[in-house]
Amino acid sequence: MTVGRTGAPASYGVSELARLPKLGGLFAKGVAGSVGKRPKDAVRLPEVTYRVVGVDTTAEAAHLAAYLRLVGEPSSDVLPAGFLHVLAFPLATAVMVRGDFPLPLLGLVHLRNVARVLRPVRLGETLEVRAWAQDARAHRRGVQVDLVAEVLVDGDLAYRGVSTYLAKGFTAPDGAASADESPREEWAPPLPTARWKLGGGTGRAYGAVSGDQNPIHTSKLGARAFGFPRAIAHGMYVAARALAEVGPARRGETYEWTVEFFKPVLLPGTVDVSIRNVADVDPTGSAGGSGPASGYVYDGWRSGKNTRHFGGTVRPV
Repeated sequence: MTVGRTGAPASYGVSELARLPKLGGLFAKGVAGSVGKRPKDAVRLPEVTYRVVGVDTTAEAAHLAAYLRLVGEPSSDVLPAGFLHVLAFPLATAVMVRGDFPLPLLGLVHLRNVARVLRPVRLGETLEVRAWAQDARAHRRGVQVDLVAEVLVDGDLAYRGVSTYLAKGFTAPDGAASADESPREEWAPPLPTARWKLGGGTGRAYGAVSGDQNPIHTSKLGARAFGFPRAIAHGMYVAARALAEVGPARRGETYEWTVEFFKPVLLPGTVDVSIRNVADVDPTGSAGGSGPASGYVYDGWRSGKNTRHFGGTVRPV
């Protein structure tokens, strides 16, 4: 997964869309298209970038306010990274439901997300949004692939998000790199700094503001179809809640926000959360970031248990 590189690979063509698509129709298309996408030949990703220009955010005021309230961000005209992900996600999904995208939308496992805000994006600004798929690579359980979304303002890159997914049972192209599968260090819950009590309607509430109405998040029956006893929280919802716990004052105007997902959060459920300064966890800054001991580390786990749900960082850039 490469976050520092900007723009799609040079071999990719550009397909212009008149407007950002709606997730509802895309999800229906993805469900129908998933039926015929089965492991056979090596995965070949479509070499295309979807691009939408002239995205006016003026009309997003109510949408932004609803999002900020839901995830716990303070009222602001600045679009946080999680909201920029919500705006760009339908375009990335449009790439995933193409007929020549080889992986089924249903069953893709969201492993991690890395996003960088390189300049504040404010309500009322006009955006260019791009999305594409890249870097299919071998994983012991199948293939990993990155879906990349970029947001530009006046031609300058303002946001870049990379979402990494796993498709089980598929085969990477010959010569493809292998995914990083280094053994995870042992983990024990730190002292919590917050406790979230998530109700059974959490998935429906986030689905309403994000457009992601996948029944695995909104319905017990839908979740059971994928082996879960009840609905599970959206990964990007809990990640956005953690970003809000860090808060705009501590994260600054430009920052990198990462999250890795472990075990899903069943709804309803209680999640303990810990926000710590990187200096308390990694004093030398050996884990990366902009200089030693910069930024914050966060974790979320099942209250009263050692079941880790997610973890990540928020660092200045």
